[in-house]
Amino acid sequence: MTSKLGLAGACVSAFILCWAGLRLLMLPRARQWFLDRPNHRSLHVSPIPRIGGVAMIPAALIAIAVWGGYWEIVVLAAVLMALSLIDDWRHLRPSVRLLGHLVCAVAVIWMLLPDLPLAFVFALAIAVAWITNLFNFMDGSDGLAGGMALIGFGAYAVAAGGTHPMLGAAALAVCGAAGAFLLFNFPPARVFMGDAGSIPLGFLAAALGLVGWRAGLWPLWFPVVVFGPFMVDASVTLARRIVKGERVWEAHRSHYYQRLILSGWTHRRTAFWEYALMLLSAVIAIVSINRSVVYSMITFCKVKPTADRSNNDRRCSDRRQAR
Repeated sequence: MTSKLGLAGACVSAFILCWAGLRLLMLPRARQWFLDRPNHRSLHVSPIPRIGGVAMIPAALIAIAVWGGYWEIVVLAAVLMALSLIDDWRHLRPSVRLLGHLVCAVAVIWMLLPDLPLAFVFALAIAVAWITNLFNFMDGSDGLAGGMALIGFGAYAVAAGGTHPMLGAAALAVCGAAGAFLLFNFPPARVFMGDAGSIPLGFLAAALGLVGWRAGLWPLWFPVVVFGPFMVDASVTLARRIVKGERVWEAHRSHYYQRLILSGWTHRRTAFWEYALMLLSAVIAIVSINRSVVYSMITFCKVKPTADRSNNDRRCSDRRQAR
């Protein structure tokens, strides 16, 4: 099996599985299972089935298991999907959900990086649990979370390149599933992702980011920059709500993308601007791997390369000697 076949197989198989699953779930009987009925905090005005994750996550996990391996990540993501499905049905307490997220975060760190100091494991577990909830926080506008997943995991695949085909296949599996979901979720959305999709998706972003770090493909900050637009919006919004004394575990409409839509922007316009911002973050992250911040900025701004500057320095030196 060649690496190119594995990369293509992971992406295509996840796309087909997700597309077929969504077609089945869109049948009249099935679509009634998880209807998201609008309320005073919603941005939609009619009931939309919240079943996208039920097709997207199994499709991605099957493709990851077949083409990329990473069984520990697949199992933990499946556990989070099951927990989120229960939450969609029974509305679990926030403390129960958070405990489940933290347990899975600690488990994936222990499996991938067993030799880390305990204090670092604790700090990293908090970060993984935060990223696990990231897509859930930002999944409130048509096409937003699906498109950002496509770009973010695509950046993982580009950074993995041909040096780590298993990680590239895993990232492209998520891209394929997200691409199929986006066909049904792009404005105007016919399905929503739901917690069963957004929670495991955030976990996969964190877990595959750790895999790339463990393999030496990128620094630990790389996933943070790739998903920077989500990170900044979610973090600033959470901090602002904490300062105001709001119940941060309750649904709201105060994220920046939500405020744009409430101000009159369409879902489509918001999605395109967020895609552009995410692409910029992904490009900066990829360009900056293994390079200093100053060098990355110089490269990104298209300043003369070092070789040209060296030639100029030599010419100046020759002139001084001639004098």
